[in-house]
Amino acid sequence: MKRKYGDWAARWRVPLSFAFAVAYVVLSQPGRPLLVAGAIIALAGLLLRGWAAGSVDKNESLATSGPFSYTRNPLYLGSFILGVGFMIAGGSWALGIAFVALFIFIYSPVMRREAEFLRQKFGFIYEDYARLVPAFFPVLRPKRYRPSDFRWARYQKNREYEAAGGYAAILIFLVIKLMLRCG
Repeated sequence: MKRKYGDWAARWRVPLSFAFAVAYVVLSQPGRPLLVAGAIIALAGLLLRGWAAGSVDKNESLATSGPFSYTRNPLYLGSFILGVGFMIAGGSWALGIAFVALFIFIYSPVMRREAEFLRQKFGFIYEDYARLVPAFFPVLRPKRYRPSDFRWARYQKNREYEAAGGYAAILIFLVIKLMLRCG
């Protein structure tokens, strides 16, 4: 049953995210202080995602350096921080609660599914890594830190610039919505 739910969550995460984006467009009510605070928090998430995307060769090798020394899922953590920032910027508690619920119910099984894939692909190497590094919430002092092997070519190959474009588009949308609301 767990496997089927993980497959379902992986298949539906993008369409559900788009549906949530439509709700965000309609329900967000940005105010200046929350917009600024949320944009800064979202930027932190975007930077974490960028660092992680430039430090991983997906499906080729097990990433354990840089941000992967602190958490096994820095891309998802970055997405979560990005989303929380935009929920703050959007000024709606209902959206914030819905975002956290959506993230938990969709991305928790996706992370478990990906961990199982890595366990099968990398065996005891992954098991050792997973024993030392938490799945989501980062440790402040990694047990075995290795400096990041960040490369712009990886960042581009992983198409992380799309997240940067999305950040800019949402920020522009919120600023325009704020200007229209304030007159």
